[in-house]
Amino acid sequence: MSLKATIYKAQLQIADMDRHVYADHSVTIARHPSETDERMMIRLLAFALNVPADDKAGNLEFAKDLWDVDEPALWHKDYTEAVQHWMDVGQPDDKRLLRAASRSERVSVYGFASSTDVWWKNIENKLTRASNLTIWHVPAAQSQSLAKLAQRGMQLNVSVQDGAVWMSTNADSVEITPIKLMGLDR
Repeated sequence: MSLKATIYKAQLQIADMDRHVYADHSVTIARHPSETDERMMIRLLAFALNVPADDKAGNLEFAKDLWDVDEPALWHKDYTEAVQHWMDVGQPDDKRLLRAASRSERVSVYGFASSTDVWWKNIENKLTRASNLTIWHVPAAQSQSLAKLAQRGMQLNVSVQDGAVWMSTNADSVEITPIKLMGLDR
């Protein structure tokens, strides 16, 4: 008998002053049995940092990356099902990233483990031809603090200003400062 996903629900109140996006979002996250709270919260962070201001060009949604190797953690598809933005978390290999870059307008990766620097040094030179690729590093201490906010039912306030992100609940707050290793701005 296989293990099933655990369902998490989050109410996000987003105030992104850098992109002028102000909205409330109700999201449902299926957490794979092998996924940690830290990884799931990085997916939620990626959602908050990339959700479009409106749905005129399609929707941003959580994909099935741990169930289906041909899908990212999140993607923004237009109404023709063309992938506008492919988002991965963790440390995907260079072949996966180059394949994603060839089938999407934009690709973003959110690395969060303490070994991200080692991973990046090993693949950096292999990705120079992917001009639509952006690599972000969330420092491990920050991603671990973010994981402590995980609950089956979450109400999170997300504020973004000058590249810094504050995610908070009624009881706790975490500051996250993603570091861009490569690519374009959000």
